[in-house]
Amino acid sequence: MKKILITGVAGLLGSRMAEWILQNHAEVKIIGIDDLSGGYIEHVPNGVEFHQLDITSDEIADLFKGVSIVYHFAAYAAEGLSPFIRKFNYRSNIVGTASVVNACIEGQVGRLVFTSSMAVYGVGNPPFKESDLPEPIDPYGVAKYACEMDIKIAGSQHGLDWCILRPHNVYGRNQNIWDRYRNVLGIWMFQNMNELPFTIFGDGRQQRAFSCIDDCLLPLWKAGVDAWASKKIINIGSWRYYSIQEAAQILKEVIGKATIRYEAARHEVKDALPAHELSISILDYQDNTTLRMGLKMMWDWAQKQPRRSQKSWDKYELEKGIYQFWKNP
Repeated sequence: MKKILITGVAGLLGSRMAEWILQNHAEVKIIGIDDLSGGYIEHVPNGVEFHQLDITSDEIADLFKGVSIVYHFAAYAAEGLSPFIRKFNYRSNIVGTASVVNACIEGQVGRLVFTSSMAVYGVGNPPFKESDLPEPIDPYGVAKYACEMDIKIAGSQHGLDWCILRPHNVYGRNQNIWDRYRNVLGIWMFQNMNELPFTIFGDGRQQRAFSCIDDCLLPLWKAGVDAWASKKIINIGSWRYYSIQEAAQILKEVIGKATIRYEAARHEVKDALPAHELSISILDYQDNTTLRMGLKMMWDWAQKQPRRSQKSWDKYELEKGIYQFWKNP
């Protein structure tokens, strides 16, 4: 029986990928790792051999033995917050990924699929192409780029096969909507359910390529199993671009009622727009789900979720320069 290991299995990408594999490849055994710091045990599908572990722990190594594919999704992807939690950011992303890479090499894993980020491009010259030189503008992007380089070194020195994906603004069922620092669509849903206005930073004209998780699952699978995805770096996600203002308006129409409050601009890329040709030719990505369709599905799911407190840091590593809207819960 083929074994596949998924880190971050209680999060959006991990739980939905595990669910998709179980539904489409029943012959596969799935081992899942998650420390439940950002995901929820309720999202882990039945049939997954679940281990609650921090990926920086040496305890994970034995789980990688005999594994054909590792999908490494575990990370704390709070890009805007990363300048104020540098140590946590680098431990979560770089140290965590180094631990996974070591385990892959020692366990002789067939292929490592790593989800990097659009953040590696920085301001760049959109639409970003995979061949563009990364110039990240925040510690989160720096961490993801460092992980990419380390994985490539492991490939050339230790023979580790890999595929690096750069997703862009993936959303959908099982996303963490209880974290005030990441996942803007989920933040807005939480705000609305708690009778708060949507918050937009700056003028809202910054553009993003919001990508429904449902469209990404088959391409994620292909990144792990198809020979032509070996040692490729590939953008993955929607080729439709929306401003933050447009996305807020669409969600407002889906919900039926919402208000919007504008906050001070923050340090971020204005237009994070990816090229998509490689995702189509190599991974058969299809942009089937419009933002309105995807938000309708996610909103229907969100309304059925238990009431949870929103994650908020009690103390930041760096207080100097912290945005006013993050100073108080």
